[in-house]
Amino acid sequence: MVNIQWFPGHMTKAKRNMQENMKLVDLVIELRDARIVNSSKNPMIDKLIQDKPRVIILTKKDKADPNVTKEWIKNLKSEKTEVIAIDTLHENIINDIVNASKKVCNNKLVRWSKKGIKARPLRAMVVGIPNVGKSTLINKIANKKIAKTSDKPGVTKALQWVKLNRELELLDTPGVLWPKFESDKVAYNLAIVGSINDKILHLDDIVGYAFKYLLAKYPSIISQRYDVEEIEDIWTLVDNIAIKKGWILRGKEIDYDRTFKVILNEIRDDKFGRISWERPNEE
Repeated sequence: MVNIQWFPGHMTKAKRNMQENMKLVDLVIELRDARIVNSSKNPMIDKLIQDKPRVIILTKKDKADPNVTKEWIKNLKSEKTEVIAIDTLHENIINDIVNASKKVCNNKLVRWSKKGIKARPLRAMVVGIPNVGKSTLINKIANKKIAKTSDKPGVTKALQWVKLNRELELLDTPGVLWPKFESDKVAYNLAIVGSINDKILHLDDIVGYAFKYLLAKYPSIISQRYDVEEIEDIWTLVDNIAIKKGWILRGKEIDYDRTFKVILNEIRDDKFGRISWERPNEE
């Protein structure tokens, strides 16, 4: 079991602010990475949200296996939860978000109408772990750069309100990780997509985990990428790739630092294609 504990001070403050502001919102918009839908779910969120309606947005759908994403959408939908998948950079996603928010808050909107209350914009708290694409989403729907974006986890550190349109206002929150990861699977999935600092886990372990999964779920994808014979022994496979690519030090030793860094970067840069690193109801 990988025992990783990482809970910086600003994340403790963020959690407290989220608790205090939950009463101000009508619903919660929870962002998860479409490639690691379970692993990018913060288990603290359910306790914070309680019975609030929820819209789950699966970000980076252009990087995930589309068939698996469809399975996730079907699996996660419920009476009080809508699920949509988006490509934040290349799609006009405002209408989808507004419609999903109105759908989960329909009972409240109906009550307002029956009481003759003039409908105000729905207020949604936007939550998600670091590097899930939250700041990119906020900037896209606001049509200007109001939230900092970075490949480094945990850039947003303060709460801020963003008016989407006359129907929806968003309360942006910092990306919050939970105190420790309870399983190797969650830790490695987060590491594969870059949601935790690369210094937390060894790169060879991350690549080893990724290759084991790819061999099981996407047979032949590694051999297609590197033009090597695909074998079950992961470390021999890594050696063969390094030799094929010429990642060799003086003395004909394999440059493992370079090998693991390049392979992991190519995974993150989608050189292997659209990969989903977990599936519904998967042990």
